[in-house]
Amino acid sequence: MILDTLDQASRYSALSPHFEKAFAFLQTVNEQRAPGRYEIDGDNVYAFVQRHSTKLVEERQYEVHRKYIDIQFMLTGREVMYWAPLAQMTKETMAFDEAKDAALFALIPEGVPVQVRAGQYAIFYPDDAHIPSCAWGAPAEVLKVVVKVKV
Repeated sequence: MILDTLDQASRYSALSPHFEKAFAFLQTVNEQRAPGRYEIDGDNVYAFVQRHSTKLVEERQYEVHRKYIDIQFMLTGREVMYWAPLAQMTKETMAFDEAKDAALFALIPEGVPVQVRAGQYAIFYPDDAHIPSCAWGAPAEVLKVVVKVKV
């Protein structure tokens, strides 16, 4: 798991051949960008612009992916994203769904809260179980972009 800002994105280009395109797209996103899916490089890199309200962590579950790395970029607002190693996930609540590239797991007390502010992103690899969109204090509206980067 990585937490950083866009001005440091060039540090991570060597980690994936697709990161450069992902970060180039994030540089173009502003508050006027309509929510929805955006194609960047076919199935290799695509993004979802999302406007939604955060929720209490007790209402959420850990998610994991196998085929894609998540870059979750906060455009406006703030949220808490919980992180834990996949190896600590003990109670699967949804078996891996190939079409959704996701499995879900129940909350664990060892999860690490990561506060993500506007202008910051978190990168989650397939070994990183994570819970995005958690309220930082009270639930609030956020505008974020989730870029899916093929492993």
